[in-house]
Amino acid sequence: MTDTTTDTGVTTTEMRAWRVHEYGSPLDVLRLEQVPVPEPGPGEVLIAVQAIPLNLNDLERITGGNMMAPPTFPYSPGMEVFGVVTACGLGTEALLGRRVAAITRQAHGGFAEYAICPATGVFEVPDDIELPGAAALLFPFHLAWLGLVDRADLRTGETVLIHAGAGGSGSSAIQLAKQIGATVFATCGSAEKTELCRELGADFAIDYTTEDFSEVVLAATNGRGVDVVFDNVGEAVMEASMKCVAYNGRYLMMGFASNKVVADEAFIVPRRIAMGNFKLCGVLLNYTSDDMIALLKGAMGWNVAPTSLGERAMREILDGVRSGAMHPVVGATPAFEELPQAITDMADRATVGRVIVMAGQKTS
Repeated sequence: MTDTTTDTGVTTTEMRAWRVHEYGSPLDVLRLEQVPVPEPGPGEVLIAVQAIPLNLNDLERITGGNMMAPPTFPYSPGMEVFGVVTACGLGTEALLGRRVAAITRQAHGGFAEYAICPATGVFEVPDDIELPGAAALLFPFHLAWLGLVDRADLRTGETVLIHAGAGGSGSSAIQLAKQIGATVFATCGSAEKTELCRELGADFAIDYTTEDFSEVVLAATNGRGVDVVFDNVGEAVMEASMKCVAYNGRYLMMGFASNKVVADEAFIVPRRIAMGNFKLCGVLLNYTSDDMIALLKGAMGWNVAPTSLGERAMREILDGVRSGAMHPVVGATPAFEELPQAITDMADRATVGRVIVMAGQKTS
């Protein structure tokens, strides 16, 4: 059990954590409990959590949705945290005291005042990037960077269709694409959200509840289509989006927000890809060490990005934020005690950008 020192100078071995003992709606099953502070193992760090960015994938670990590896009850959801490293496992000592954004161990455990994170998914965020924006840089901007830069190699003068443009990764992708010099088509679900997309730089902001986005895209590109589709929605938009891809374009499979079940089912029709004459690119935000890359490739056939690529992404993202070319979109900053309602609002699509729960932990 790890001893931690609070901002009042009191040493504690316990913390508060939102945990689930069964699946259900967040308001029904999330319980605020007092539990022991966890101990970091080799290659891991303990983070005093200052802010918790909420993600759609967190909902699966609350409601019992599609998961590759369901955790054992009881547990705390939460796949991403921001805070200060207060304890280190073997091999991670250089991170002690660093202010970081991090991915939690096995993608849960973050809805708490302290969290364990593998060092391979920990990225320093300097003090000149202030909260709450500092906590909004990891998942959405890294996803946007991995998709548009690493996988699609988006270039100046190209065109890109970005779905869910008012959300976390969508709003980040709009800004990154504009920084690169692309023409951006962004979809979203209301007049207010289309205005936000325009403010972020979208050349065409399309309200999919009142317009057919494929018709808008094809009309504006003289029937050619776009060079890149950034699809973080999946099934609900896939067929119409594939109509929008230009010859030799790149279709980025970023996520499955509309129906996560199809992520593990036979779903893509090969002839549709062949007839489209475009490249289908998978994108996964998951960093690991070089030795684990080879292990995962041999055992599972997966290709996982090295931590060094994540470090490059973070450097370029921070440069963009400092230059003013990009900024994190934070729609709400609820208190730690309000977390169940906050993630309910996100599930109901009542939010824009990122929801950053302010946990408020400090170190002495």
